[in-house]
This record gives sequence, C-alpha cells and structure tokens, in this order.
Amino acid sequence: MKAAHPLTRRWGAGADALRGGAGCHFLLAEVMRVDIPFLLKGLAIGFSIAAPVGPIGALCIRRTLAEGRLVGLASGMGAATADMVYGAVAAFGLTAVSSFLVGQQVWFGLIGGAFLLYLGVRAFGAPPSREAAPPSASGLLRAYGSTFLLTLSNPVTILAFAAIFAGLGIAAGHDTRSAALLVAGVLLGSATWWVILSTGVGASQAWFNDARMRWVNRVAGVVIAAFGAAALLKALR
Repeated sequence: MKAAHPLTRRWGAGADALRGGAGCHFLLAEVMRVDIPFLLKGLAIGFSIAAPVGPIGALCIRRTLAEGRLVGLASGMGAATADMVYGAVAAFGLTAVSSFLVGQQVWFGLIGGAFLLYLGVRAFGAPPSREAAPPSASGLLRAYGSTFLLTLSNPVTILAFAAIFAGLGIAAGHDTRSAALLVAGVLLGSATWWVILSTGVGASQAWFNDARMRWVNRVAGVVIAAFGAAALLKALR
C-alpha cells in the first residue's frame, strides 16, 4: 500500500489543497487558526499582569511627569521585558530555572526592597522640575535597566504566569512555536499598557506646576518606599 503523503497525515483532506494551487492560502489559514489564539491570549495576559498600579507604575508615572514621556516609556519597557522573561520561563516549562529563581526570592526581595526604598526616598525629596531636559541615551538606558531589574526581583511572578496559563488551559512546555507566540503576546500586551500609561500621563504634564509636582514627588516617594519596606519585611520573615 502506498504510504500517505506527510501533509495528508497531518492535515488530512486539506492536504490536497496544499498540493494544488490553493496551497499557500490553506497553509496560512491553518497556521493562523492554530497560532493566533496563543498570541492573543499572551497579549491579554501581559496587559493584565502589567496594568495593576504598583511600585513600577508609580515610578513610571513620576518619571513621565518629572523627566518626560520617553523616560517614562523606557521605564515601562524595562518592566515589559522582565514580564516577557518570566513569561518565557513559565511558557517553556523551564522548571529548573523557575525553581532556582523562586528559591532565591529572599535575596531578590532584600535587594529589590532596598532599591525601592532608595528610589522612594530619592523621589520624595526631589525638587519639582517642569522643564525636563531631553533625555540622553544613557538616561533612557538607566530608566529601562532599573525597572527591568526591579521587576525581575520578584520571581513569584513566574508562579503567577504559570497559574494564569494553567487556568486558560495552556500547558507549560507546549510546542515551541506556540510557546514563543504566547511569550511574544505577553511582551506586546505589557508594552501596550506602558505605552498607554506614559502617553496618557505625558499628555497632562503641562497641568502640573511646581506645587503639584512637589506633591507628585512626595506621594510617589511614599508609595514606592512603602512597597520597598513591605518587600524587605517579607524577605526578613
């Protein structure tokens, strides 16, 4: 008996279309049907993980108002990249990496908490600055790197991603292409939130005079420092 064509074994009757003139159209439709849901699910997950305003959100808002929209956006992109990294660990089922990072959460908490406390105190005492100088490349890199490291300092995020994936019926270690699209969606979703936040806050920048900016610095400083103190207390328990 003649062996079945490989395309027939995978797609059944649709393989006839692949071998005919409609091959490209059928293949594209099949790939879209299988893969696009993973990208969209990742986008929704990334957006929902990033949207709750915590210390990174407060830092992004304060930097946008004090230093300009680009600095705020760079700060958000640092957090989005860290979300992508932890999403990848969960999506690809890298249990050894996940176990190691979660096992070191005390040290991560101490370092991240201390850094947040420092940033909070610094923001609280910062003088108001309505006319932000154009950001330098090094300034943007520092803004990006600081939030990237701060977001990475909470490895429990991996568990959050794993729980969300499981709740949506997405098994860890799914095939590589689907996992990669899921992770890409997480990055896009998280980045979308930070673009919305920095753009929205930046649009109101002109409304903040010196007195209002002083209060922004104080409130942001207290919020960021409080999260830092909480992280330190949790790590020291």
